[in-house]
Amino acid sequence: MNYLLEISKIVLPAAGVLYAIYIVVRSQAAKEIELKKLEVRTRAIETILPARLQAYERITLFLERISPQNLLIRLNNPAYSAREFQKLLLDEVRNEYNHNVSQQVYMSENVWGMVKNAKEDLFILINDAAAALPADATGLDLAKKIFESTMGKNIDPIGHALSELKKEIQQTF
Repeated sequence: MNYLLEISKIVLPAAGVLYAIYIVVRSQAAKEIELKKLEVRTRAIETILPARLQAYERITLFLERISPQNLLIRLNNPAYSAREFQKLLLDEVRNEYNHNVSQQVYMSENVWGMVKNAKEDLFILINDAAAALPADATGLDLAKKIFESTMGKNIDPIGHALSELKKEIQQTF
Protein backbone atom coordinates (compact mmCIF):
# COMPACT_ATOMS: atom_id res chain seq x y z
CA MET A 1 0.00 0.00 0.00
CA ASN A 2 2.85 2.30 0.81
CA TYR A 3 4.24 1.49 -2.58
CA LEU A 4 1.01 2.61 -4.35
CA LEU A 5 0.97 5.84 -2.36
CA GLU A 6 4.53 6.64 -3.39
CA ILE A 7 3.84 5.86 -7.05
CA SER A 8 0.66 7.99 -7.00
CA LYS A 9 2.68 10.91 -5.51
CA ILE A 10 4.87 10.77 -8.60
CA VAL A 11 2.33 9.80 -11.27
CA LEU A 12 -0.48 12.24 -10.38
CA PRO A 13 1.68 15.41 -10.52
CA ALA A 14 3.36 14.12 -13.68
CA ALA A 15 -0.05 13.50 -15.27
CA GLY A 16 -1.12 17.01 -14.25
CA VAL A 17 2.01 18.49 -15.82
CA LEU A 18 1.52 16.42 -19.00
CA TYR A 19 -2.11 17.53 -19.23
CA ALA A 20 -1.09 21.19 -18.79
CA ILE A 21 1.56 20.79 -21.51
CA TYR A 22 -1.03 19.15 -23.77
CA ILE A 23 -3.44 22.08 -23.30
CA VAL A 24 -0.70 24.65 -23.98
CA VAL A 25 0.52 22.82 -27.09
CA ARG A 26 -3.03 22.38 -28.37
CA SER A 27 -3.82 26.08 -27.93
CA GLN A 28 -0.54 27.05 -29.63
CA ALA A 29 -1.31 24.72 -32.53
CA ALA A 30 -4.83 26.23 -32.85
CA LYS A 31 -3.33 29.72 -32.90
CA GLU A 32 -0.83 28.69 -35.58
CA ILE A 33 -3.59 27.17 -37.70
CA GLU A 34 -5.67 30.35 -37.39
CA LEU A 35 -2.66 32.48 -38.36
CA LYS A 36 -2.02 30.31 -41.41
CA LYS A 37 -5.71 30.52 -42.40
CA LEU A 38 -5.60 34.30 -42.01
CA GLU A 39 -2.43 34.46 -44.09
CA VAL A 40 -3.99 32.34 -46.85
CA ARG A 41 -7.15 34.46 -46.77
CA THR A 42 -5.09 37.65 -46.97
CA ARG A 43 -3.15 36.34 -49.97
CA ALA A 44 -6.39 35.28 -51.64
CA ILE A 45 -7.89 38.72 -51.10
CA GLU A 46 -4.76 40.37 -52.49
CA THR A 47 -5.09 38.18 -55.58
CA ILE A 48 -8.86 38.21 -56.06
CA LEU A 49 -9.60 41.82 -55.11
CA PRO A 50 -8.00 43.36 -58.22
CA ALA A 51 -9.70 40.76 -60.43
CA ARG A 52 -13.10 41.52 -58.87
CA LEU A 53 -12.63 45.24 -59.29
CA GLN A 54 -11.64 44.72 -62.90
CA ALA A 55 -14.72 42.54 -63.45
CA TYR A 56 -16.98 45.25 -62.03
CA GLU A 57 -15.27 47.82 -64.25
CA ARG A 58 -15.69 45.64 -67.33
CA ILE A 59 -19.38 45.00 -66.68
CA THR A 60 -19.91 48.71 -66.05
CA LEU A 61 -18.25 49.44 -69.38
CA PHE A 62 -20.36 46.71 -71.04
CA LEU A 63 -23.59 48.24 -69.73
CA GLU A 64 -22.52 51.70 -70.82
CA ARG A 65 -21.53 50.48 -74.28
CA ILE A 66 -24.84 48.69 -74.88
CA SER A 67 -27.02 51.53 -73.67
CA PRO A 68 -29.13 52.62 -76.66
CA GLN A 69 -27.78 56.17 -76.62
CA ASN A 70 -24.16 55.05 -76.85
CA LEU A 71 -24.79 52.06 -79.09
CA LEU A 72 -26.77 54.00 -81.70
CA ILE A 73 -24.35 56.91 -81.83
CA ARG A 74 -21.32 54.62 -82.06
CA LEU A 75 -22.69 52.39 -84.82
CA ASN A 76 -25.02 54.65 -86.79
CA ASN A 77 -24.30 54.89 -90.49
CA PRO A 78 -26.90 56.45 -92.84
CA ALA A 79 -26.03 53.91 -95.56
CA TYR A 80 -27.55 51.02 -93.58
CA SER A 81 -31.07 49.80 -94.13
CA ALA A 82 -33.14 49.18 -91.00
CA ARG A 83 -32.62 45.40 -91.25
CA GLU A 84 -28.85 45.76 -91.71
CA PHE A 85 -28.66 48.16 -88.79
CA GLN A 86 -30.78 45.82 -86.64
CA LYS A 87 -28.40 42.94 -87.38
CA LEU A 88 -25.38 45.13 -86.66
CA LEU A 89 -26.83 46.28 -83.32
CA LEU A 90 -27.72 42.75 -82.22
CA ASP A 91 -24.33 41.39 -83.27
CA GLU A 92 -22.54 44.19 -81.43
CA VAL A 93 -24.45 43.52 -78.19
CA ARG A 94 -23.84 39.75 -78.50
CA ASN A 95 -20.14 40.29 -79.08
CA GLU A 96 -19.84 42.66 -76.14
CA TYR A 97 -21.72 40.20 -73.92
CA ASN A 98 -19.67 37.19 -75.04
CA HIS A 99 -16.49 39.15 -74.42
CA ASN A 100 -17.53 39.83 -70.81
CA VAL A 101 -19.51 36.72 -69.86
CA SER A 102 -16.67 35.31 -67.73
CA GLN A 103 -16.94 38.25 -65.34
CA GLN A 104 -20.05 36.71 -63.78
CA VAL A 105 -17.88 34.61 -61.45
CA TYR A 106 -16.90 37.76 -59.56
CA MET A 107 -20.38 39.10 -58.85
CA SER A 108 -23.59 38.01 -57.19
CA GLU A 109 -26.24 35.97 -59.00
CA ASN A 110 -28.69 38.83 -58.52
CA VAL A 111 -26.55 41.45 -60.25
CA TRP A 112 -25.49 39.09 -63.03
CA GLY A 113 -29.16 38.26 -63.61
CA MET A 114 -29.90 41.97 -63.97
CA VAL A 115 -27.06 42.34 -66.48
CA LYS A 116 -28.45 39.43 -68.54
CA ASN A 117 -31.99 40.85 -68.31
CA ALA A 118 -30.75 44.25 -69.47
CA LYS A 119 -29.16 42.62 -72.51
CA GLU A 120 -32.30 40.61 -73.28
CA ASP A 121 -34.53 43.68 -72.86
CA LEU A 122 -32.30 45.53 -75.31
CA PHE A 123 -32.70 42.68 -77.83
CA ILE A 124 -36.46 42.90 -77.43
CA LEU A 125 -36.39 46.69 -77.80
CA ILE A 126 -34.31 46.51 -81.00
CA ASN A 127 -36.39 43.71 -82.53
CA ASP A 128 -39.72 45.36 -81.63
CA ALA A 129 -38.57 48.67 -83.09
CA ALA A 130 -37.43 46.95 -86.30
CA ALA A 131 -40.69 45.02 -86.58
CA ALA A 132 -42.69 48.24 -86.33
CA LEU A 133 -40.93 49.75 -89.36
CA PRO A 134 -41.76 49.24 -93.04
CA ALA A 135 -39.44 47.01 -95.09
CA ASP A 136 -37.85 49.99 -96.88
CA ALA A 137 -36.94 51.87 -93.66
CA THR A 138 -33.43 53.19 -93.15
CA GLY A 139 -31.05 52.68 -90.26
CA LEU A 140 -31.80 56.23 -89.18
CA ASP A 141 -35.50 55.35 -88.95
CA LEU A 142 -34.63 52.39 -86.74
CA ALA A 143 -32.43 54.56 -84.53
CA LYS A 144 -35.29 57.08 -84.11
CA LYS A 145 -37.73 54.30 -83.29
CA ILE A 146 -35.36 52.84 -80.69
CA PHE A 147 -34.89 56.27 -79.11
CA GLU A 148 -38.66 56.78 -79.00
CA SER A 149 -39.18 53.37 -77.41
CA THR A 150 -36.43 54.06 -74.89
CA MET A 151 -38.00 57.38 -73.92
CA GLY A 152 -41.41 55.73 -73.55
CA LYS A 153 -40.17 53.17 -71.02
CA ASN A 154 -40.75 53.79 -67.32
CA ILE A 155 -37.91 51.52 -66.23
CA ASP A 156 -34.46 51.48 -67.79
CA PRO A 157 -33.12 47.92 -67.33
CA ILE A 158 -29.57 48.94 -68.19
CA GLY A 159 -29.64 51.85 -65.74
CA HIS A 160 -31.16 49.61 -63.06
CA ALA A 161 -28.49 46.93 -63.58
CA LEU A 162 -25.79 49.60 -63.44
CA SER A 163 -27.25 50.99 -60.23
CA GLU A 164 -27.37 47.55 -58.59
CA LEU A 165 -23.81 46.85 -59.76
CA LYS A 166 -22.63 50.06 -58.09
CA LYS A 167 -24.47 49.13 -54.88
CA GLU A 168 -22.75 45.74 -54.83
CA ILE A 169 -19.36 47.36 -55.33
CA GLN A 170 -20.01 49.73 -52.43
CA GLN A 171 -21.13 46.88 -50.18
CA THR A 172 -18.15 44.73 -51.10
CA PHE A 173 -15.52 47.41 -50.74
